Amino acid sequence: MSKAKTLAKRARQGRMPQQAPNARSVAYSVLTKVQEQDSYANLLLPHVLGASELSAEDKRFVTDAVYGTLRWRGLLDAIIVSAHGRSLNSINKRLVNVLRLGAYQWLFMNGAEYAVVNESVKLAKKRAGQQTTGFVNAVMRKIVARTLDQWREALSQESSYEDEAERLAVQYSHPAWIVRELAAAWNAGGYAAEPSAKEPSANEPRANEDLGGLEAMLAADNEAPAVTLCVRPSLADMDAVYDEVEALGGRVQRGELSPYALRVRGVNPQNLTSVTQGRVGVEDEGSQLAALALALAPVEGADGVKGAEGTEDAAERGERWLDMCAGPGGKTALLASIAQEVGGVMLSANEPHEHRRELVRENLKAIDAGTLGEISGRDGREFGAAFPGAFDRVLVDAPCSGLGALRRRPEARWRKTAESVQELASLQKELLNSALDATRSGGVVAYVTCSPVLAETREIVSAVLSARSDARRLDVPSVLGELNSSIPLPASVDSASPRDMQLFEHIHDTDQMFIALIRKI
Repeated sequence: MSKAKTLAKRARQGRMPQQAPNARSVAYSVLTKVQEQDSYANLLLPHVLGASELSAEDKRFVTDAVYGTLRWRGLLDAIIVSAHGRSLNSINKRLVNVLRLGAYQWLFMNGAEYAVVNESVKLAKKRAGQQTTGFVNAVMRKIVARTLDQWREALSQESSYEDEAERLAVQYSHPAWIVRELAAAWNAGGYAAEPSAKEPSANEPRANEDLGGLEAMLAADNEAPAVTLCVRPSLADMDAVYDEVEALGGRVQRGELSPYALRVRGVNPQNLTSVTQGRVGVEDEGSQLAALALALAPVEGADGVKGAEGTEDAAERGERWLDMCAGPGGKTALLASIAQEVGGVMLSANEPHEHRRELVRENLKAIDAGTLGEISGRDGREFGAAFPGAFDRVLVDAPCSGLGALRRRPEARWRKTAESVQELASLQKELLNSALDATRSGGVVAYVTCSPVLAETREIVSAVLSARSDARRLDVPSVLGELNSSIPLPASVDSASPRDMQLFEHIHDTDQMFIALIRKI
């Protein structure tokens, strides 16, 4: 029997090859640092794995265990509490991640029953002492007594949910307040009749045969995304980068939305020469679309005469572009490479935080100096007063909750609060007002967030525009539809009302970016 067939048979029987205990210890250490030191798994894990002597198989185990445990923490905690019969706070804090890891391995990784219990007990002994092993053994034995589906059914029967959001919060492992925010964003998005972009995995609960839009969105939050490259125009060739990825053993496919996107798996982007040279960057397709929407939006001449759509006559006009909140610089680099390709366009970038400003400079290292203006460190709220009417196009990639990128930063869902979202609203309004003041008459501002939350997106734009008479919305779906007719677009409720555009993971398979285009009158 071939090795592949043997592994498949073991998986069906629940007897997958067991990773060395050291791999579990590494996963435990990463989870503890993420929890106790507010570290980010996507930054910490590559460093830890790179410094370890783990095998490639063990590194895959650690990666799955860490990200999976973080994504499913809410459901895992509910299961642990049910098995223990008391609150999570009653458990020795050094044992919580031991139990989470064990539960995740049993419920999501096809771990063998005996091995999951035994290795959890060993890890508890190592991390919390011999006296804890009996407790961990008892709780883990209760957990492995049920399958994932059985646990979901048991939790539904045991729990008394106040509303549907609380039920979905447990089933899909999100805080209930985030579920409510995502529901509001989905209801306002205009895609209610759109099918999901992909089928849910076997681990995802099904409320009905095809999942409702909200449930499909929550399920997508728990899926590991591919890495997306942005092949920067004028700097790199798509086919050459495609070949470079395959030469390193990676799998690659063309992006479906952005003409500059390649989706890759099985390769570290930092091992690509084109990436280290700054000709290619790691950038989600949603972020690429946000930059492209600004570059392609129609502007009007200073005399009010409408110019050509997009960048066709930008060189003739000698346009000035600004990325006002540029760090870490992925969108900046895409705009700069477009500006370089067009010629005659000057791009300036601003980032008030020095460490992020250095990342912007790193991202722009392949851009000709003649295309770049100042890379400054101002407070973005000062630009309107300092440079009134100075720019043709301004990108405001506003600081936000980041709830549109929970696939990539699963721990963020457990750190954010509804109050922290509201605290950003004043800053977001001030930045947008400053950008409009810095834009000339006829120019365009793109207001962008990596969040679908209405209080950070549509409500910010509406509040700013309601207080001004010199700006109006443009129709974002029309601009992006011209770029790529296959991009799923929201329905048009009123043809006379320009639309913003909210991207959704389960529709577009991107981060959940919000894009608004505003013309200065």
